[in-house]
Amino acid sequence: MSELNISTRQSGNVTIVDLAGRIALGETNRALHDSIRQMIDHGNSKLLLNLRNVILIDSSGLGELVASFASAERAGGTIKLMNLSDKFIELITITKLYTVFDVFDNENDALASFGSASEATA
Repeated sequence: MSELNISTRQSGNVTIVDLAGRIALGETNRALHDSIRQMIDHGNSKLLLNLRNVILIDSSGLGELVASFASAERAGGTIKLMNLSDKFIELITITKLYTVFDVFDNENDALASFGSASEATA
């Protein structure tokens, strides 16, 4: 599988982005960039990325996730991650990106975190 499939669904004010495939240098990275930028531009700045079916993330893909996080923050939102593979958990631990992203094992906990975060800032 050399492409990245991106689908979205809504849960309240959170857009869940289901990703499947690779997030790597080239077309897949560009597809993710464009898709997230479009969501943010349309006012969907609370994003939950479901990485359960992502088979590879390279350094370029990791950079895109960080850039997307910064874009969402500038728009008053955030990006959170869920269902990371052991390999990806190891990667964000080594790069210390676990200090940037909130990471969750399941969708219910992840969605609940958006509720408490928005209530805390209200």
